[in-house]
Amino acid sequence: MRGEILTLIAERGLVAGDQLPTEQVLSAHFGVSRATVREGLRLLEQDGSVRAVQGRGRFLSAVGDLRVERPVTRYESITDMLEGLGYSVTSAVLDLQEAAADETEAAALGIAVGDDVIRITRLRCGDERPLVVSVDTVPRHLLPGPIGHRDWSGSLTHALKIQGHEIVSSLAQLSSVMMPEGLADRFGLADYDPWLLVTETCMTVDGTRALFAKDYHRGEDIAFNVLRRA
Repeated sequence: MRGEILTLIAERGLVAGDQLPTEQVLSAHFGVSRATVREGLRLLEQDGSVRAVQGRGRFLSAVGDLRVERPVTRYESITDMLEGLGYSVTSAVLDLQEAAADETEAAALGIAVGDDVIRITRLRCGDERPLVVSVDTVPRHLLPGPIGHRDWSGSLTHALKIQGHEIVSSLAQLSSVMMPEGLADRFGLADYDPWLLVTETCMTVDGTRALFAKDYHRGEDIAFNVLRRA
């Protein structure tokens, strides 16, 4: 929602000092709850893009008037990100399993070690070039039904939203890594090192930890932008 509000700001040509539409107007515009809109606005206030004035509303700040293309603070699905960069995206499921959560997954998702999860490994290609390898883990109860009856090549973010678990934020860590040997050897990816690894826990508006993702981005093709302030 944060990104959608920023897109709306850009489309309407708002500049520093301009007032944003109210929560009610934004809720109707995007077709989402006011709670979802409020969370997006809270994130914009948190990073200084928007300032709230008691009794008057919310206004675009000088920071919010700066246009940072695909900022690292923006949460979006891998497919949306790659399409936004101009790639024609294809997705291949490399591995899919119902499994027991290991210690890392359990800690990230706030569940117990051994709880049921869905673990899926996918390769995203852009214009037939390998660009992103994703290893995603979702608590099993959030995506009910037989796993064989679902198209896993699409967006997990969208699949969770359909089930009532819309992701609005994530806590992420970025690091430059070599592809783990198990993945590199198994799927023939050893020749594409190094990778930019984004490890993140994705949360819904009510704080549910809905997705633990380890996304390996091909370093020579993908970069993220950061707005730095004194």
